[in-house]
Amino acid sequence: MAFAFAGVSGVSVRTRGSVTASVVAARPGAFAVTPRYGRSLLAAVGSKAPLQSRRVAVTAAPSSLRMAASPGATSEEAASAQTLKVSILIGMWYLLNIGYNITNKRVLNWFPFPWFVSWAQLAFGVVYCVALWAVKLRKKPVVPAEGVKALSLVALCHTIGHVSTVCSLGAVAVSFSHVIKSAEPLFQVAASAIFLKSVFALPVYLSLLPVIGGVVLASVSELSFTWLGFLSAMTSNVAFAARNIFSKLSMNTPKGENMGPVNLFGVLTVLSTLILAPFALFFEGAKLKAGWLAATAGVGAAVTPLTLAGYILASGFFFHTYQEVAFLALSNVHPITHAVANTTKRVIIMGVSILVFKNPLTQNGLIGSSIALLGVLLYSFAKNRYPEKKATE
Repeated sequence: MAFAFAGVSGVSVRTRGSVTASVVAARPGAFAVTPRYGRSLLAAVGSKAPLQSRRVAVTAAPSSLRMAASPGATSEEAASAQTLKVSILIGMWYLLNIGYNITNKRVLNWFPFPWFVSWAQLAFGVVYCVALWAVKLRKKPVVPAEGVKALSLVALCHTIGHVSTVCSLGAVAVSFSHVIKSAEPLFQVAASAIFLKSVFALPVYLSLLPVIGGVVLASVSELSFTWLGFLSAMTSNVAFAARNIFSKLSMNTPKGENMGPVNLFGVLTVLSTLILAPFALFFEGAKLKAGWLAATAGVGAAVTPLTLAGYILASGFFFHTYQEVAFLALSNVHPITHAVANTTKRVIIMGVSILVFKNPLTQNGLIGSSIALLGVLLYSFAKNRYPEKKATE
């Protein structure tokens, strides 16, 4: 959404429903509005305007605000256009996410080197972003040393979360890995209480009970269960919860110039690639050549070298683009829409992965997965209804 505010830079806008958005100067007279919805890293670490921020109360309804973005359009036309745009983006997000999970699992089945595969996916994102900056399709970010320092812990957590996720997807069924990862809200709530001294109302904590119960039931009945897959997914939950905490703690630190949400993610990708490189080399570097030959050469070869390389590149493409599209889609929707869309995404990915890889699913596993996903949805509803607050309030 774009809004015109004459002579104002760095504004926080509060619309009806107590939804806050950050208004950041993109060029003179134009502002990009990023609602602080959901668990998005990009929303949490959104760029700051160069001038001092101040709050203004906007009493117009959201539909009226959308009209301001398209002069001459009726509120119904503006709402329809916005709905169509978000629907297309959510559809793309789902397709790209499915593409990532399928290509990533196939690569790991052929070439079980999760550290290297994780690094290659991040490295693709670096090439992708640098290419767009080089041809000036996106403004090149300028990040001072202070900004790099502020983003380093966020990037470290992002790196750990990504590697852990890839390890889990390689060790167990895709569907089971997503069930484990649905427990992330539990760690987010705990981290908020410990590091931000923030608490929630009782209904929020009660909504986590079905998440825990569902994950336990699905785990004990999962046929592909391995401790590596389970603990890797849990580690990713901890890492992403920590990433969100460090994102919030660094919100007031200047990140640099041209640091909109998409460029911010690009910079984090660059930092994560640099962080991961020595670890991938240390853990798997000596085995890569033998593993590549085993997968692509000889009588028992699973695929050709070109096919394996193509799938690795495709997994990197899907990994980077699905996250960019997800932000574009979810930054302009209500938290409830966000929650429903995210839960639906997991259900679709789990269903498609079961069909593609033909992983058997027990009755208890299906029940546990359903309970866990329902719990996540209830948690999102409760969290939207009862926002977090400082423990001293």
